[in-house]
Amino acid sequence: MNSLRHGNRLLLVSLFASACLTAFANAQDGSEVAVCDETLACTSVSWQQQAVQYADRMSRVQWTPVAEGMPRQRRGDFRQGSTYTGVPYSNQTYDGQTIGRSIGFEIYLKTFLAAVQNPKSVLYTERVPVSEDAAKPYYGMVCSSFTSYALQCGLQFVARQHVPHGGVVSGPERSGVQPVQPQSAQAAEVGDIIYTPPTGQHVEIVTEITRDDQGEVTHVRVIDSAPPTTRIRNHTAADFETHISSRGRGLYRITDLDQWRQDNRAETFLFPNYVEDMNEAAINRVLLLDHGDWVPYFRDQPVKINVMDRDSQGVRRLVIRRGDEVVEDMELSDLGVVERRFSTCGDYTAYCVMEDGSLSQACEFAVCDLDFQLSAKEVTTDQPWHLEFTACHMTPIYVYLSSAANPYGRYHVLISDRDREMGRVTIPAGLLQPEDLGVVRVRLFGENPYGRLHRQETIQVVDR
Repeated sequence: MNSLRHGNRLLLVSLFASACLTAFANAQDGSEVAVCDETLACTSVSWQQQAVQYADRMSRVQWTPVAEGMPRQRRGDFRQGSTYTGVPYSNQTYDGQTIGRSIGFEIYLKTFLAAVQNPKSVLYTERVPVSEDAAKPYYGMVCSSFTSYALQCGLQFVARQHVPHGGVVSGPERSGVQPVQPQSAQAAEVGDIIYTPPTGQHVEIVTEITRDDQGEVTHVRVIDSAPPTTRIRNHTAADFETHISSRGRGLYRITDLDQWRQDNRAETFLFPNYVEDMNEAAINRVLLLDHGDWVPYFRDQPVKINVMDRDSQGVRRLVIRRGDEVVEDMELSDLGVVERRFSTCGDYTAYCVMEDGSLSQACEFAVCDLDFQLSAKEVTTDQPWHLEFTACHMTPIYVYLSSAANPYGRYHVLISDRDREMGRVTIPAGLLQPEDLGVVRVRLFGENPYGRLHRQETIQVVDR
């Protein structure tokens, strides 16, 4: 997996715009990364500087809905024709079920931007419930996925996992992070995180420090993800100190990025893919998929191709290929949605033949499969258990466990090459805690170069 990840990074560097930089190799101590431009001229920058680039990309991107119906969390919908800054806020879950996908970790940023441009995409046709009268977007980020992305994690740490004790006084201490002393604007540094404990459960990241001629801090810029999109706030020093001293907040510093991330390192996975997210992608104006573009689908899942011809060039045929093989070549009598299901895994493209005989830009997608079976319906905390999995055109990468009873019961188990050879991963004894008794949701995640998909089941944790 590591060689695939790094090979993918090096291949994509040649596509990167000259104004963009990208990290493709972390130093052993996590303190610096090598960044290169399109000439492969490289310099070293701190991981904190890299975090600022990634946070800025997600918080400054602009997008304009082309249709009504895209929900904003907490109130109303995003308005057609209005321009918004920053990715939308959404955790894509309802009643324990994950419905949508996380920008950065499960899809590219450009996949979201493509979906924005398709009035028939899931952004406008699917609503992730919050309550009977409220909903949230199918694609989005929350505070913890935003900071985890900026801090170069391969998997999302929930907010409480950012700080030494997981947000509680007791429990195992997370190494590589500590409270800033003193808790003040003058002591703040770029890359510091602000944690709001229960009941807030919120995390923010410091991205800029402004000093006067005497070296005194005058402003601290903080970015976070909060409804409806991301927020950029340039606090005065006094306002910053008021902010971190209220509601039980604390200012924390990651002193060793790799100790803090442990095995959760972006460079060991295909996603996040910072090269592609920093790049400005050309969005297809002739046709788009219901999930956007550059995206994976499950085998036999409907793929809805919206032929739009937004520049009125005239379209004659729709062609769908799997690799070099033509799967379908159909005449088009009108614009609109063409729905297909594909039972063969692989990489697909869909494009139109125009009236003048030219070919449109192609939409790219993958058809994959992923499934698993649990070794038991009930388990105890002191005994190991396992799940057996299968995959097609997708690499299983980790298992995520979340307890319904314990808000701190969030665990991930990485899948090794050996596990993949056997088709089985073991959940070790002692990972689940006595506080986790009851229902635990089990999610198996897989990825390929187009994104991540997952399957989910529940298991009952009982007393021995």
